[in-house]
Amino acid sequence: MEVIMEGFEKDKLKRAKKQIEELKGFYIHFTIYIIVNTFILINIYLKTDDFWQWPHFVTLFAWGIGIFFHASKVFDYNPFFGKNWEKRQIQKYIDKDKKEMDKYK
Repeated sequence: MEVIMEGFEKDKLKRAKKQIEELKGFYIHFTIYIIVNTFILINIYLKTDDFWQWPHFVTLFAWGIGIFFHASKVFDYNPFFGKNWEKRQIQKYIDKDKKEMDKYK
């Protein structure tokens, strides 16, 4: 039994290390996003008369979408198919099967 527990503990440690690496990767990605986009926007602001144009913010917006999906993966957040959605779908199929079975009683 002790061997199983040791394996379980090693597995927990391995998963925790993987999660920390993913979290670290996200923070590095987010920091680079902030630094690069700040540099780009400051450059545009200093070199143009009309700062508030859509093309100046395309990089910020497009990369921001990537940051959002990276964060969703790392923090296990899915606004479209969350835990409640999954539970509702399972219940829907269970109810459907019950209804189908009741036809034959």
